[in-house]
This record gives sequence, C-alpha cells and structure tokens, in this order.
Amino acid sequence: MILEKVNYPEDLKSLKIEDKKILAEQIREKLLEVVSNTGGHLASNLGVVELTIAIHSVFNTPIDKVIWDVGHQTYVHKILTGRKNKLETLRKLDGIAGFPKTNESVYDNFNTGHSSTSISVALGMARARDIKGENNKILAVIGDGALTGGMALEALNDVGSSNTNMIVILNDNEMSISKNVGGISMMLSKLRTKSTYIKANIKGKRTISKIPFIGEKIVKFVQRGKRGIKQLVIPKMYFEDIGFRYLGPVDGHNIEALEDIFKISKEQEGPILIHVLTKKGKGYKPAEETPDKFHSTSKFNIKTGEKVGKAKKDYSKVFGEKLVKIAKNNKDIVAITAAMKDGTGLAEFAKKYPKRFFDVGIAEQHAIGMAAGMAKAGMIPVVPIYSSFIQRAYDQLVHDVAIQNLPVIICADRAGIVGNDGETHQGLLDMSFTNSIPNFVIMAPKDFNELEEMLDFAVSLKKPVLLRYPRGGESISFEKCEKLVLGKSEVLETGSDVTIVAIGKMVSRAIEVSNLLKENNISSTVINARFLKPFDEKTLLKNINKLVVTIEDGTIVGGLGSKVEEILMENDVDLRLEKIAYPDEFIKHGNTDEIEKKYGLDAKTISDNIKDILEEKVKNINTIRL
Repeated sequence: MILEKVNYPEDLKSLKIEDKKILAEQIREKLLEVVSNTGGHLASNLGVVELTIAIHSVFNTPIDKVIWDVGHQTYVHKILTGRKNKLETLRKLDGIAGFPKTNESVYDNFNTGHSSTSISVALGMARARDIKGENNKILAVIGDGALTGGMALEALNDVGSSNTNMIVILNDNEMSISKNVGGISMMLSKLRTKSTYIKANIKGKRTISKIPFIGEKIVKFVQRGKRGIKQLVIPKMYFEDIGFRYLGPVDGHNIEALEDIFKISKEQEGPILIHVLTKKGKGYKPAEETPDKFHSTSKFNIKTGEKVGKAKKDYSKVFGEKLVKIAKNNKDIVAITAAMKDGTGLAEFAKKYPKRFFDVGIAEQHAIGMAAGMAKAGMIPVVPIYSSFIQRAYDQLVHDVAIQNLPVIICADRAGIVGNDGETHQGLLDMSFTNSIPNFVIMAPKDFNELEEMLDFAVSLKKPVLLRYPRGGESISFEKCEKLVLGKSEVLETGSDVTIVAIGKMVSRAIEVSNLLKENNISSTVINARFLKPFDEKTLLKNINKLVVTIEDGTIVGGLGSKVEEILMENDVDLRLEKIAYPDEFIKHGNTDEIEKKYGLDAKTISDNIKDILEEKVKNINTIRL
C-alpha cells in the first residue's frame, strides 16, 4: 500500500505519477474511514487530494511556506506531513486539530480558521522574506468562495501592485459552504452583463430556436462553446489587469497537469495566480451530490452517506421556524446571511420569502453594513451569524448600527463552546465585546420557548439587539416563562444559602446545580438573567444570599460575572462572589461535555465548588470577597 510508505513530503518526490494517482485514492479511503467516525470537514478535503499531493511534490515544504485559507481542507496536508497515524484523534480532546496549528507541525505555517485571510498573511511573509534576503516560495491556497471576503480583495489589490514574488492558488470549486453567490462567482459570466450583448443574445436564440429539428441543438452547442471561451479569457483578463501573471485554468484532479503548472510558476517573477478547477466531495458520490451537507459533518454511514443517529431539534431550527412565522405578518422583516443559509436555519425563509432574503457571501462586514442601510430605510433586518464570525464585523456593529441606534437584530448562533473546531470557532467573546457598545440590547434564552419569545420581543424593540443562543438543543424545557420586559430577569427558585445568576444555556445548568445542592441541604435562589444589557440590578439586590455565583458560557472577562461584580461593588454589598465562566484564554478543541468538565462548568464541579466555599474549605481563584 503506497500510503503506508508516505509519511512526509520528501517521500512523494520519488513516486511516479501513476503511484500518486493510487495514493490519491488511498487517501480518500483514509479520509472517509476517519471522518465517518470522528465527524469533520469532508467535502472540502476530498476535493483537494490531488492538489495537496502536487503542492508537496513540487515545492520544498516546509522551507517553502503554504498558507491555507480557512484551513478546514488540510486533513490531506496533515496526512502527508507526519500526522497520518494521528488522524484518528482528529478534533478530539488533546488530539490533532481540524485546522492548521503551528504548535502541531513545522509544516503548519500559520493558524487559520476564518475565511479570506491567506493572501494577506502570505504577502506579509513574502515581504518579511525579502527584507531578510531569503529565497523561498510563499503560497496562499484560497477557495473561490473566500474571494467574496473583503480582506481577500484588499490583499489581491495590494499584491497585484507590489511586484512581490508569491503565488496564489485559487481553488475554484464553485462552493464555499452553500452555493457561491455574488459578483466574484459571476466573473466567468461577465459578458452577459452588457445590455447590447443581452439583447443580441436573446434575439439570436429566438431566431435559431425556430429552425426545425436542429434549432435547439445549435443553441445548446453555442452556449457550451461560449462558456468554455469565457472560462479561459475572462478570469485571465481580470487577474492580469490587477497585476498578476495568470496560469490556468488547470484540472485540479490531474496530478501531472498540476505539477507541470506549479513547476512553471516557480520560474516566474512577481505575483502569480494559478486557477485550479476542483470538485468538492470528489470521489464520494453522496458528498459530490450534496457537498453542503458534507461540508462539516457528524458521524455517518459510509455506504449510505446517512448521518448516524436521528437529527434533533436545535436552536438554529427553532429560530428559523419562528422567523418564518413572524415574517408572515410583518412585511418589514428581511433576513441576511453571510453564506450560511442552511447552518443558521434560514433555508425555509429563503424559500418562502425570496425577495426578502439576501445571501451576501462570506462577507460579515458587508452583511451588517447592508443591514444598517436597510434598517435606516425602514426595514427590520435579522442577521444570524455564528458567534465567532460576528467579531469580523465589530466596526460595523459600532459605527454603522449602534451609533445610529438602528433596529438591526444580530443573532449569535453557536454562542458558547462549540467543541471540536477549536479556538477559531468557540463563541466565547460576543457578550464581552458587545457589552461595551452603547445602545445594544444583549439577551439569551434559557430554552426554545424563550428563544421564540425573545425573537418576537427583538422585532418589536426597534433597537440594536444581540440575541445569542448555543449550538444544538436545549437541556431542559422550562414550564415557567414570565412575560419579557426590557432589562427584567426572572426568579426561578428561591433559597437562603446561595444566589445563582445564570444566562442563556447556563440557566438549565444552574437548575442542575441547585438540585445537587439540595441533596446537601443547601438551598439556592436561581435567577435567569435573560438580559446582560440592560441588566436587572433591582432583582439581583433583592435576592442576595451570603454567596453569589454567576454561571455563563462565555469568557470571564466583561460578561455576566463582571456585570454582577460591578453592581455589588457599587452598592457596597458585603458577600462572596464566585464567577464561573471560561478563563481569559483561547479554548482548544474537544467535545463540549469534555471541555465543560475540564474548565469546571459541569454541574457536579460547580455544586462541589459551592459546597466547599460555603464550608470554608477552599477559596477559589475566581471567588472575590466584596
């Protein structure tokens, strides 16, 4: 088996092309075997097998530097750079990451995880190389979907005018997560935008189509020819006009053709762009037919492609269903997504209200800026974005939305720990960074029912809102749900020993903790904060016991714990405060339960901690005497 003999890039250099073709198939088999058990990003990795083999065959890695945009497509790269036998630990606690990590390997040159960054990073490395007088190659591998990100276009503009020696490999598979949208993906159809061409084209089609028997065939033949010509001419014109030497397009599944074009690129001076055409999900029929479903997948059956276990109702689905209902009676509601229609639950909205649905591509800054414009013009934009991606548009939250106090509803999906994708995807910062922005209302539901109530409330509020909810389903469905009032919390339980204040997902955790404490004759007051901003100071101060505990699924800096601490200090309250949250650090990958236990956010650890504090057995590092 060829794969058994290949451990590092130098092992590729002595292989014949035919052997590399066999290796490609064996790598695909390995990917399917592992990802079907661990879950992960499958379709993107199946699509870059030959491309990755060719890169490591021709270039002298790790001396030559390869920067992978996003980085979810680097499983093949990891197999070929000494981590083949660790692939079974992929995305597991203490195992190898699903993205490039510089602490894992010298072949990982930069930590990535978000889109559209690679060209900027590569240019920075190339300029540093030139200053130091070194002579290695710098490559950025970026997908066509990532080119919709403004940062990528800014970098292309800079590289094109720089005359710097570096190579951009454009992996063109016509997909990001969902089908690509926008002007970049339409670049190959540029000619159709000219009005004179459109009129002539329509008239010509009608005339030719009327020819008996052969008219329709002629039209289809001409269309195929035109597409081929545009594929060759239009992108070359675009990239060469901004300063690149354009090479391609080349079949991204033909190793020999890839190696030939890479060798040519090594002899060229200045910025080079190599246009590679690949198929997402290549070699596995279910992933080829539905690459969006296999972009990031849980465990699945290799034979059928079906996910293991039944799909459960989750917050994203509940959000999407509720938004459809609200929009039926409110024509001002619009939905905006940054290339995440399915992941954020907007598929049904897009189907029912296509004129009020906007997919702007991987462009969070633009999404929120556009939402501000629509809000200013009288609409109510709802913008669900994964929590870790919202930070990409912090300036727009401040400058475009908050300063003008516009009714834009930002829905922070995947808030809190998301698990296996690691530091770049954990949604721990959204409460902290929006808490410092004037005019924003920040709220989080304790269960599905409260999410629906909060979405209704947000639409009626006419203010900037951050509505955050976790990945997955609810832990507890609460019977009690008081009517929402701006800045008002709800008391779920009353007790005399400890006051537990929690928000969002962690309200159910607080109930679990309270139940465990009852077994030790410790009674708790449990407050569902509901709103981080404005915060319900009165209810807190009315329900204080000798120990106050805050529980949140965010960073310990600037969130719920910090808010409660400020209020208690301002009111000169003499008690002990225990803040339970994630530490001021980036949390690595692993499943959610493992991570919560590791950082002391599981119910047993919290209850044991409270018991020890009350019995004066321990002074926890996060406990403050006020």
